[in-house]
Amino acid sequence: MAALIEAAREPDYPAEIALVVSNVPGAGGLARAEAEGIATATVDHRAFGRDREAFERAVQAVLDAHAIDIVCLAGFMRILTPWFVAQWEGRMINIHPALLPAYKGLDTHARALADGATEHGATVHFVTPGMDEGETILQEAVPVLPGDTAESLARRVLEVEHRIYPQALRMIATDYTLL
Repeated sequence: MAALIEAAREPDYPAEIALVVSNVPGAGGLARAEAEGIATATVDHRAFGRDREAFERAVQAVLDAHAIDIVCLAGFMRILTPWFVAQWEGRMINIHPALLPAYKGLDTHARALADGATEHGATVHFVTPGMDEGETILQEAVPVLPGDTAESLARRVLEVEHRIYPQALRMIATDYTLL
């Protein structure tokens, strides 16, 4: 999120970060957004119990109220229902700390190291109902170095994430404005 906010400060950047929504009250990203003068909202998923679609309908209402065009997931650790994904088809993107289709899900760095991978990286992709299965927009690899730990590898991958997520949003926002 911070990388997207930084990129959007540039006068020629084709997207505005208009809203930050969290499902976790008090999330650090909310304070950062507020400090930048960006509107924020919290829709606490716990208030909806196991009714995922009711939670997502509440999120959708917030997005509609703010006239949001593109959704960028950042640290949103919930699998979305097909209903919600369908509302944003081709307009919702996510960043994943692996070179998809390898290492979908969690603990990607430790899994890459355990497998003896020689490279790892990050992927920006469209969100689809399947976890980490959407079409790739951008990827960038980093080498796995001798002596790497999950933490050291994660730091290098995070640098890539901060670079390619704003690039991918630029691509999507530019194409979207041409529709």
